[in-house]
Amino acid sequence: MLTDPAAWFIFSRMIDARQLPSPDDPADALAAVVALRRYADALERKAVGAALKQGWSWSDVAQALGVSKQAAHKRLSGSVTDQDS
Repeated sequence: MLTDPAAWFIFSRMIDARQLPSPDDPADALAAVVALRRYADALERKAVGAALKQGWSWSDVAQALGVSKQAAHKRLSGSVTDQDS
């Protein structure tokens, strides 16, 4: 469960948490985790590409993601093409 109120608010506007599988059903719950991670990863890559295209620095991206500049660049620079940025 999300503990950051801002993150929970955004999440709850996107997804009705009542519709997520119960952790008591591990197969369905873990399948949902995989699907959510894939969606989050794709959204993150597209948002980073858009941010860089709009002139954001890697420091700006890192701050928005709550990670270090080095961590953001290392994890995401290869997935954002020169054309995207």
